[in-house]
Amino acid sequence: MALSFLYIAFVRILQLFRLRRVDGTDLAIEVVILRHEVAVLRRQVRRPAVRPADRALLSGFSRLLSRSREARFFVQPETLLRWHRDLVRRRWTYPQPPGRPTVPAGTVQLVITLARENPTWGYRRIQGELTRLGIGLAPSSVWAILKRHDIDPSPKRSGPTWAEFLQVQAATTLACDFFTVETVLLRRLYVLFFIELDTRWVYVAGITANPVGQWVTQQARNLSLVLAERTPLIRFLIRDRDAKFTTSFDEVFRSEGIGVIHTPVRAPRANAFAERFVGTVRRECLDRMLIFHRRQLEKVLSEFVDHYNTHRPHRSLDHASPLAPVPPLLHKIHPHPTQLRRTDKLAGLIHGYRLVA
Repeated sequence: MALSFLYIAFVRILQLFRLRRVDGTDLAIEVVILRHEVAVLRRQVRRPAVRPADRALLSGFSRLLSRSREARFFVQPETLLRWHRDLVRRRWTYPQPPGRPTVPAGTVQLVITLARENPTWGYRRIQGELTRLGIGLAPSSVWAILKRHDIDPSPKRSGPTWAEFLQVQAATTLACDFFTVETVLLRRLYVLFFIELDTRWVYVAGITANPVGQWVTQQARNLSLVLAERTPLIRFLIRDRDAKFTTSFDEVFRSEGIGVIHTPVRAPRANAFAERFVGTVRRECLDRMLIFHRRQLEKVLSEFVDHYNTHRPHRSLDHASPLAPVPPLLHKIHPHPTQLRRTDKLAGLIHGYRLVA
């Protein structure tokens, strides 16, 4: 463009010097002929194609014309101003990359690592673990990364969700239930647990092969000592109509000022929080290992419940744990996979992660 402009300008300056040497008659005839040629060309071309070098040269000559001759200039003042605005717009406009900013390669590798080491984790579970590590990443981004690497974003889905209930009383409501575990020798063990609806804190009361009413009542007394140290005070207990929950079991809680709420018959969703924990402990722990005896089950559940209460992120708690808050998101830090440290529990069945400097 610069060379083109210099060449055209040089030619036009030579023409000006040549016109100054000729006499007035020849100059007048030449000007008349040129004007007629311009009129002929205007009839043939509605809008002439002007290159950037032509624009620069015409803009310069427009400053040399007197006002009386501006009307004969084929470029209007509005056109000159528009050329200048276009030039300014191109000068101060920088190209922007389309779409969202790309996810750093280190974060992508972290997502792939978590997905491959935990085959039962879905994309939201992985996003929750990243949130605990201080990495802010949208669920849709995790989904896209997994799909791009041929990993199922939602493996082994557990079925439809259930509606939340008792939202107003959740902070002071406790739920309890039993679930069973079959040992290698086909001996059935019963696990009694309690869960707070507000914080999702889980307490395993006991494990037995013979859950008689006296044993269940004793576990309720033991729990009452634990609840006395927690705030806020519990006001309601939700339980099903299992015959193992005797009248003496209910009286233990009523003596502490806790009302007992019985769920409807054959309505497991009425005790949805407890049912959800049973599904979690089976899916992430018990369905993936063999249990030989009660002592082993006690140790396994102790480690899992500790992980559940202190590390595992919960979507209902904004990816916090019942006993551990979520660290602030480090939006400006994109860690490298070598900064990731893994803590194994239950002989590597469950993993916890943290970042190091």
